[in-house]
Amino acid sequence: MSSKIGVDIGGTKIRLGVISENFDVLKDITIPTKLPVYSYLENEIQKLLVEFPEVDGIGIGTRGMVDHKKGIVLYEKELEGWEGTEVKSLLEAATNIRVEVNNDANCAALAEAKLGAGRGFERVICLTIGTCLGGGLIFNQKVMNGAHGGAGEVGHLILYPQGLLCGCGRKGCTEQYVSGTALRRMIVEKRVIDPVTNAFVTPEQLFRLATNDQQNAVEVRERFLTDLALVISNLQAVLDIDCLVIGGGVSESAHDWWDLLMDKVNPLKLQPLEIRRALFGNESGMLGAALLVRN
Repeated sequence: MSSKIGVDIGGTKIRLGVISENFDVLKDITIPTKLPVYSYLENEIQKLLVEFPEVDGIGIGTRGMVDHKKGIVLYEKELEGWEGTEVKSLLEAATNIRVEVNNDANCAALAEAKLGAGRGFERVICLTIGTCLGGGLIFNQKVMNGAHGGAGEVGHLILYPQGLLCGCGRKGCTEQYVSGTALRRMIVEKRVIDPVTNAFVTPEQLFRLATNDQQNAVEVRERFLTDLALVISNLQAVLDIDCLVIGGGVSESAHDWWDLLMDKVNPLKLQPLEIRRALFGNESGMLGAALLVRN
């Protein structure tokens, strides 16, 4: 029986999995991200192909904007030398195996839409709230990539015109207000301190303190959830989705804020909308990448 390789490329680590046709994970390894990315990646994939010669497809999910048809990384400033890499053509020539490449958030969304919390819905958006804010649009089981590989860049919707400067060069982008990085900034601004260690709290600790009515923590939580509710409402207004899935590292503390978010979102809904927590954690990008090469 054939299998697929799914790869999730992040700024600090790369996760590679060998996935069976039934989506059992046959091998799962995580390695640090090293430069230059392409030669390092090809070497690791060749090792897996020796161990699993039945592999007949390789899916790559990567940070940055991607031309999914040509398999080229169009925009990525953090991984030096990765932008402009013709991943698909290079890796297909090296392995003689079909290769597909897409954005990492799109891959995570594909996994949730086909196998996870969004399964059974036709129009799904997956938000990944981690260090940054990512998004993937899956309509009728297909990734919506856009004309230039930039569809689903929810983190770069402008939420506050002339607001905080974003890494993209514009001001007021959503990920400056709805992300782990945004939470850490607000924690410092509001001086949310751990009463035991006298150090600034983590985002996860923030939400726990807020449940105990620590005033500064409550203020940060309210700002974050209000902004997230606005983003969800705007996405529904534009795309008329029937399911929205929330994942990423920040969602791991959702048990402390989920009901409060629903209280803020429900009055803003224009139509019925199912909102669910992601079923997959860090493995979603790897599984979604493998789905790119599943017929």
